[in-house]
Amino acid sequence: MKALILSGGKGTRLRPLTYTGAKQLVPVANKPILWYGIEAIVQAGITDIGIIISPETGEEIQEKTEDGSQFGANITYIAQEEPLGLAHAVKIAQPFLGNSPFVMYLGDNLVEGELTGFLQAFQTQRLDSLILLCPVSNPSAFGVAKVDEQGTVSDLLEKPQDPPSNLALVGIYFFTPRIHDAIAHIEPSARGELEITDAIQWLIDNKQPVGSRQLPGWWLDTGKKDDLLEANRIILDTKLEIKVSGEVDEDSELIGRVTIGEGTRIINSTIRGPAIIGSNCVLENCFIGPYTSIADEAILREADLEHSVILRESKVLQIQQRIVDSLIGERVELKMAPKRPKAMRFLLGDDSQVELT
Repeated sequence: MKALILSGGKGTRLRPLTYTGAKQLVPVANKPILWYGIEAIVQAGITDIGIIISPETGEEIQEKTEDGSQFGANITYIAQEEPLGLAHAVKIAQPFLGNSPFVMYLGDNLVEGELTGFLQAFQTQRLDSLILLCPVSNPSAFGVAKVDEQGTVSDLLEKPQDPPSNLALVGIYFFTPRIHDAIAHIEPSARGELEITDAIQWLIDNKQPVGSRQLPGWWLDTGKKDDLLEANRIILDTKLEIKVSGEVDEDSELIGRVTIGEGTRIINSTIRGPAIIGSNCVLENCFIGPYTSIADEAILREADLEHSVILRESKVLQIQQRIVDSLIGERVELKMAPKRPKAMRFLLGDDSQVELT
């Protein structure tokens, strides 16, 4: 059994962060999103992993994730020169996959729970494909499956106006090598991509067994800021442990579950968990509220924030208002102007959103 993680794409929904980095490496609770998927796959007993990478971000992903030994895995990187669809990614990965069954995992997904039970169902039921589904309130925004009471899939529809169910495709699929035959028989969609849903539908239409399972817990696509903040909240709420490796002075207070990395100094500050502070940070005269993640080498002075994510080497200095629901990139410096300007001047990139209050 092998695994194929899709970690290409351009991450347009997380711009401007993803202009300079891979969306799959944006951290949730100070760990790259991609790594959660790798850990889940290894936990299920699958250690031979291929990762699809793009020309724009592939080098960064390889440098960060390396050969997989830190996870107990062996990682092979496979370049997809253009984003021509999920099925195209499987097609170019065929030399790596060979005749092995495999799990395909979208690298910017986060799901609750383990993959082991789903893998066992795929193997014991002798399916050619098992797809994971999750009930959603807005199925028209997703690929949707039509299934019977036994979970057998009869139809897949991409963002239907009149959805036959509320069961969205999560982005985790189990396949036998028969999927390669299916991909060879499909044509590019209207958007010019080889769609994995078309390949699965080919299996269904040709009487090959395709089953489904519903996730028992949560599923988050971390492609947007609010989704990423929600993922950060859930991970901190459910997985964070108390661990203090840095220095906390006698004028500071830690309340609840708080993790502080090595080399970090907490000075005259209050941190109310769940919250995680990385290594080699300085926090002075700060209040850090729940559901906040601060990455390595950040500096915060006279800052008040909660439910936010601050990436590495950023500075938040003497901001006199509370910061909430925010995602701040790497090497950002956020500080108060010496005096309030009489007018506002902006230089904003594509897809920016600004709220003035």
